[in-house]
Amino acid sequence: MEVTLRRSGGSVSATIPSEMARRFHLAPGDRIEAIETDQGILLSPFNPTLQEALALASEAARSYQPALRQLAQ
Repeated sequence: MEVTLRRSGGSVSATIPSEMARRFHLAPGDRIEAIETDQGILLSPFNPTLQEALALASEAARSYQPALRQLAQ
């Protein structure tokens, strides 16, 4: 579905068609996540639990970086 981008203050915003918003149970004020992929931008409902898990995984990867490097060999 084509979406038009508009200037919104210092940002750029996209308007999701109402039919699509209803189908995905989105409402004004809801948070979504913009994820860069090889194919472009993926918009997904924001999941705070997933964000916490990703932060913990990233922290663990930093803490155990030498061991992870050795395991990768």
